Amino acid sequence: MHLETAAKMIADASSVAVLTGAGVSTASGIPDFRSTTGLWTADEAREYYISNHYFYKDPVDFWQKYKDIFRVKLLKDYGPNHVHRYLKELEVHGKQITVITQNVDGLHTIAGNEHVIEYHGTLNSATCPNCGSSYDLPYLLAAETPVCETCKHVLKPDVVLFGDPITEHDKAEQAIQQSELVLVLGTSLLVSPFNILPEYSNSLGKPSILINREPTVMDDLFDIVIHDDLSKIVQQLQK
Repeated sequence: MHLETAAKMIADASSVAVLTGAGVSTASGIPDFRSTTGLWTADEAREYYISNHYFYKDPVDFWQKYKDIFRVKLLKDYGPNHVHRYLKELEVHGKQITVITQNVDGLHTIAGNEHVIEYHGTLNSATCPNCGSSYDLPYLLAAETPVCETCKHVLKPDVVLFGDPITEHDKAEQAIQQSELVLVLGTSLLVSPFNILPEYSNSLGKPSILINREPTVMDDLFDIVIHDDLSKIVQQLQK
């Protein structure tokens, strides 16, 4: 019954703000950042090494740790899955879709969605902190420590590091403001300030749907909550 109501809400909305998390990428074979094994099982270690502070302290070692922690994503041996394609399909059928994603893998953009807000940045590029020149992923993978061709400074990844400001929050709130429906997919809503967005949506009285494998602490903010495998539910929504 929930599924039918959700399908009708999506069908009736002309504009949808879609908030996505790690659960959308796992169907492409990308593990959740926080489930990396071995050296990185301790959040403290990850948060220390993948931080703005550590980048400036030891940029060479930073890049080694960064490439190790995100190794699967940096291999580029994955592509969009049918959850990504479903969101593109909604767009093709005339809906205004804005994807606000916590994921840094760039798959929503690769899938072809026109309006993607990368809330935590992207793995697919880096910028020179000195002159602002931008470099793509192949360039970053070509050297152990990528440096700017122009001024020889070590490049800083375009991922939001721990200690970096979140620059896309206002844009995300604006997208929610302008949408008729908020659809949240594959996120536990534990990461701040991203998890302020459903509260903001709720304060505006926006109709909302949450689809996530596990219950979240914010389930009660949503009109429709579905706890199930995201891939499976999306296939049923497509039908």
